[in-house]
Amino acid sequence: MANAIVKLIKARKKRVEEAHPWVYASEIEHVAQEGLEPGSLVDVVAHNGKYLATGYWNPASQITVRIVSYEPIETMDQLFFVERLTRCKVHRARFVKDQDCRLVYGEADFLPGLIVDRFENVLVLQILSLGMEKHKEALIAALIEVFQPKGIYERSDVSVRKLEGLEERTGVIYGECPSIVEISENGLLMEVDIVQGQKTGYFFDQRENRASLEPLMKGWGDRSGIALSSLEDGRIAPVNRNGKEVTFPYWDGATVLECFAHTGSFTLHACKYGAKQVTCLDVSAHAIDTAKRNVERNGFTDRVEFVVADAFEYLRTQVKGLDDRKQRANGGVDTSKKLENEGRSWDVVILDPPAFAKTRSAVEGAKRGYKDINLQGLKLVNEGGYLVTASCSYHMRPELFLEAIQEAAKDAGKVLRLVEWRAAGKDHPQILGVNESHYLKFAIFEVTSKRN
Repeated sequence: MANAIVKLIKARKKRVEEAHPWVYASEIEHVAQEGLEPGSLVDVVAHNGKYLATGYWNPASQITVRIVSYEPIETMDQLFFVERLTRCKVHRARFVKDQDCRLVYGEADFLPGLIVDRFENVLVLQILSLGMEKHKEALIAALIEVFQPKGIYERSDVSVRKLEGLEERTGVIYGECPSIVEISENGLLMEVDIVQGQKTGYFFDQRENRASLEPLMKGWGDRSGIALSSLEDGRIAPVNRNGKEVTFPYWDGATVLECFAHTGSFTLHACKYGAKQVTCLDVSAHAIDTAKRNVERNGFTDRVEFVVADAFEYLRTQVKGLDDRKQRANGGVDTSKKLENEGRSWDVVILDPPAFAKTRSAVEGAKRGYKDINLQGLKLVNEGGYLVTASCSYHMRPELFLEAIQEAAKDAGKVLRLVEWRAAGKDHPQILGVNESHYLKFAIFEVTSKRN
């Protein structure tokens, strides 16, 4: 049976021709079939009748058609999904060294409305669109055929499903799915809670970004007056200013603050690459408990302290403490009073907050939030240290994010030198021209003070 025809208006942007996978309701002239069942496949044609693509149709959504093919197809059966999932498997095998990764990234893998993550031998899937929900049975069969998982767990508990006319849903849909699984990332072990964890349980998109911390973690010993020197017995070892040998193995490592730590993934990488001491902070006690277990399973307990606190409040407290110490050093302050704030600083400060802007209308407020958090973070970076900062808000476009950081640097009296500018990892591919998938911004800046 031939697909229904969706004809587009003449006065529109040629986005479909440029491989954008969405057709909005405002772009449609008419649908040439009455009583068409939502979720069905339709053929999209230009105003002159020229075939453009095939997708599934949902009149309840502003994204009325989601493109699945640029060649005519009449069904999304198990064979269709096996072909698409095999392509996903080949891509990850080529570019991702870890087995644990994102296997399917929606539109970027030509499977709109579908997310699949692999944690050990369990697949966690998230279905975000009616068209994908309608073909769920064939999808599950194909996932089992291509990846042979021990279990498949559904985490379709996201509000965007309501826009598609779908209810939220979670639970085991195949095999056995323990709530806690252990994964490996860049040689580090960590647990993932697939039932209660955020999103699908873990954020794979920062894998390569976490690894980019490596060159920041060593080369700090000289700040403490420690340097390698020849000893009387002929050995070369680290020695302090007094000529005494330093036995602490991480004498050359950085001090690191990770804010919004979630389960401590940046903390783990910092320790792996040689950090001397890491402060791991999150507002969630549950997240910090998980981070503690992850740190322990990797043998880093002696170098990590954990803080349960609001990041904005914690950073401001430390900045206030630094200001108080400076005032004391300059005189004119009653030094008999005990300092109320700690006033600490670090060689590397990492800021990986949740999305501040989930809608376009929230952008201005989000920009203020990003400026504020980066302003406080910059003030706590030791001279010549590094600020590692990220935004996962799609609506916070790269130029706006950088603008917020620049404004923060100006107010902090700092000069920033960009060392790294990155996006999501290779298991989160991006189709050129589809800006909606370009959500993650990740930057590393060297921080120095302005000198008059």
